[in-house]
Amino acid sequence: MTVETSEEINFLNDSRRSHTQNGEGCARHRDGRIFLEKQEQAHISVMQLLLKRLRTHFSCTPARFKDWLFGFFPVLQWLPKYKLKEYVLGDVMSGLIVAILLVPQSIAYSLLAGQEPIYGLYTSFFACLIYFLMGTSRHISVGIFGVLCLMVGEVVEEQLEAAGYNTLHESRNDLFNVSAYEHNSTLTSATVNQSAELVCGRSCYAIAVGTTVTFMAGVYQVAMGALQVGFVSVYLSDSLLSGFATGASFTILTSQVKYLLGINIPRSSGIGSLIRTWIHIFQNIHMTNICDLVTSVLCLLILVPTKEINECFKSKLKAPIPIELFVVIVATITSHFGHLHEKYGSSVAGNIPTGFLMPKTPDWGLIPNVAVSAFSIALIGFAITVSLSEMFAKKHGYTVRANQEMYAIGFCNIIPAFFHCFTTSAALAKTLVKESTGCRTQVSGVVTALVLLLVLLVVAPLFYSLQKCVLGVITIVNLRGALRKFADLPKMWKLSRVDTAVWLVTMASSALVNTELGLLIGICFSMLCVILRTQRPAAVLLGQVDDTEVYESISAYKNLKTDPGIQVFRFEAPLYYVNKQYFKSALYKQTGLNPISVLAAKKKAAKRKLKEQKREGVVSFSNKEDEAEASVQLFPELLPFHTLVIDCAAIPFLDTVGINTMKDVLKEFKDIGVQVLLAQCNPSVRASLHRGEYFKTEEENLLFYSLHQAICFARNECLYNRGPAAALSPS
Repeated sequence: MTVETSEEINFLNDSRRSHTQNGEGCARHRDGRIFLEKQEQAHISVMQLLLKRLRTHFSCTPARFKDWLFGFFPVLQWLPKYKLKEYVLGDVMSGLIVAILLVPQSIAYSLLAGQEPIYGLYTSFFACLIYFLMGTSRHISVGIFGVLCLMVGEVVEEQLEAAGYNTLHESRNDLFNVSAYEHNSTLTSATVNQSAELVCGRSCYAIAVGTTVTFMAGVYQVAMGALQVGFVSVYLSDSLLSGFATGASFTILTSQVKYLLGINIPRSSGIGSLIRTWIHIFQNIHMTNICDLVTSVLCLLILVPTKEINECFKSKLKAPIPIELFVVIVATITSHFGHLHEKYGSSVAGNIPTGFLMPKTPDWGLIPNVAVSAFSIALIGFAITVSLSEMFAKKHGYTVRANQEMYAIGFCNIIPAFFHCFTTSAALAKTLVKESTGCRTQVSGVVTALVLLLVLLVVAPLFYSLQKCVLGVITIVNLRGALRKFADLPKMWKLSRVDTAVWLVTMASSALVNTELGLLIGICFSMLCVILRTQRPAAVLLGQVDDTEVYESISAYKNLKTDPGIQVFRFEAPLYYVNKQYFKSALYKQTGLNPISVLAAKKKAAKRKLKEQKREGVVSFSNKEDEAEASVQLFPELLPFHTLVIDCAAIPFLDTVGINTMKDVLKEFKDIGVQVLLAQCNPSVRASLHRGEYFKTEEENLLFYSLHQAICFARNECLYNRGPAAALSPS
């Protein structure tokens, strides 16, 4: 038995009192404990808050209108400050080079979207001008983008099939009937099906579908900007977007093979379209046009090496070699003077008119058919645009506004939808070229638009004899970046196996199932991975690093000190309904103590002992409650520890189930005589515990701001209850 002196007893009492008293008023720091007084917050009713918000958002003063105008059109802010001598050369050069690359790509990607070449040129022209007025990024190139063209093309093909168009047997006159489109811009599927002769040709109906889906995508993007829900893009991780782009690249490549071989096959859509397309290719491969095949091989042999040279020597080249434009010019001249279409039946671009068509409204009757597909297109377009904007803004030291980017890309789709255009977004390849050739502001976009205007007004008809196989080769060669992501898989696997799994699942589902469903599958799988990571997170015991206040996992590091009778447990995830059972099982397993089993065993053994004593007449009870209480006290058991400290630093929040779980743990360990302390709880967790009445009034002092404070408190408790010798026993 330990005998304490009066000085020791006074010290212990003062130490214990300093840990249990919680004074009001200013913050107090006593013997390692910190007590904080909350700030008094003015209570504002919901109605007052609502009125304040309404006054803020709907009041109109000249100053507020000016701020709104300058915010909605950022060009009004930066254009007056434009440094002509410093910026103009880089902007003009980058604008010209991007335009040279954009002309052949716009024509090529039009085929991918199921449209005529002229519509791709319209799309790129309007996108450059509108983003110049509304965009906040100085460097991104907004225009035609392969993945979105593929998604638009799938919607177009689906609606063409539903409208009864025969995609295999159709005359060239039906493919581009501008006058029919001008007079029948509001045709619906029902109208087409009711007519024995298709009044509107396939091309005019295709662009009607394309403009409608583009309009709806823009409406979604503007609506998300107005509701300030730009945060939705965070659910599209980099690995998910990369996997989606790679999977879509396989579909793009597959859709262009028919042009390279010069064969005529139906364009498959829906689930498994990629596999069905390859089946059709091999079934019709005997019909390969040798002229198109030879042209495709020659173009590949020229484009691929030159593209590689551009990448290898991009730091030395002042501008990339515009090989695509050279190939298009040479191929067009060769096809025209060699009469490849007339002699060998090679498929050519055909008539590309000059000027602009009259504006037409989208086909409102098609909106119910394309609304769902338009949402996924809107989401991908916005996510890619914001990702590229933020990447280049960070690189060059300025900021972009995500919601304004939503408005900008939204109106880049809404307004051009009335001018026979399809969906646009930022494009990585052209943005890299734009940045590397000296772009300083979006004035370069105006230069690009002027070059495209020249092509639309004068040059476009000269591409009549351009073979479609050349356009297909240009599209395929531009997929190299996405397909090269396979080379990054080993590095990605080392960095994060979960991200690699997300990439593989999204890529495979986008390629083999469907682009839209593939995106949805990727998002669901990505969120499932997050849930699974929080469902079974790391849960470890901690030990002290030498004589510091640092505590680390005893399973990960050697030579860590542990206090006898004190167990320190850390749970590295939010505690909520998904992982509440795992939290308790991990706690019992790591500490080696299941309080429910211990309590049940104590009661069982004690009852057995009491029965023996009752038979011998040693003891008797007036009721069953006294008997149950005595049974627990009669059979004491030595436990491996007397205090459990839970490190809550890695627990960001608790839900209702999590609060109840913590209360259960507290009660279970308290029933067997083990004290539970919580350390390093963030304000959210502390507030949840107080609202859930986790502690009784006299126990509120058992929340600690640091792990070391909690352990010091447990040591002092041991010293107070068992004497100095117990607290100073060796670890």
